Amino acid sequence: MSHDLDISRDGAFNDATLTVEQAIANLQGEDLGLRVYAAWWLGRFRVDAPQAIDVLIAALKDEDDRTDAGGYPLRRNAARALGKLGDMRAVPALVWALECSDFYVREAAAQSLEMLGDPACLTRLVELLCDQVPGTLPAPEPPHLAQPFDAILEALGTLDAVDAIPWILPFLEHDIPRIQYAAARAMYQLSPDRQVANQYGDRLVRALSNDDLQLRRAVLADLGAIGYLPAAEAIAQTLAENSLKLISLKGLLEKQLQPDAPAVLSAGAIQVMTLMDELL
Repeated sequence: MSHDLDISRDGAFNDATLTVEQAIANLQGEDLGLRVYAAWWLGRFRVDAPQAIDVLIAALKDEDDRTDAGGYPLRRNAARALGKLGDMRAVPALVWALECSDFYVREAAAQSLEMLGDPACLTRLVELLCDQVPGTLPAPEPPHLAQPFDAILEALGTLDAVDAIPWILPFLEHDIPRIQYAAARAMYQLSPDRQVANQYGDRLVRALSNDDLQLRRAVLADLGAIGYLPAAEAIAQTLAENSLKLISLKGLLEKQLQPDAPAVLSAGAIQVMTLMDELL
């Protein structure tokens, strides 16, 4: 789950005349609202400019922009933007950001490291999963999680962290369902035995019938991320927004259309495309 709206203190969205050069200049300026917004803007529009990476990395160490609760809004937006921009130079700075006291900076850093796909962060992610990084504060809202466990679990799964399986397994029984689902998602990705992996996929399919809409939305994202084809029909029938179901099905379809797939459309790809057409 991403908290992706630390835009600016006045909530301004006036980017009609903003240029890359202005955004970079604003990020280095003294107006904290403009700096927070510029970091968001650079990521939102996936700006391809080396200098943008440099100033965003510098913003990960900002000490000026702090909330009353001790959070770092500018650092959060900078961490999110660095993942979207896809420059591997950001990896060391994002690994460092995993030690930040701000829960949401750590969450954003874990998500961005997952996007960048560099295994250099695995040791620190496992330490966070075990809550063994000193100086970190829990989430400021209930249930006051010690760490952004779902983001960490998702990153470990995507980064093929097979050695982390012993630390992931206990989270299948976590008190919070969305963390259970993140663990199931990771175990599907990491289990070498496809029959065992499918058990975790099936567990996510069953979760689509959860009474909580927010949890159903989270599971749709999980199933799309792992491309679990047997979930296709259940995804299409889930009580959730069609837009989210289409995104989830798109993840399944992309798995069927990978470069090593046969040139002829598989039955699975045709099934998913048919379901998507019916939702449009």
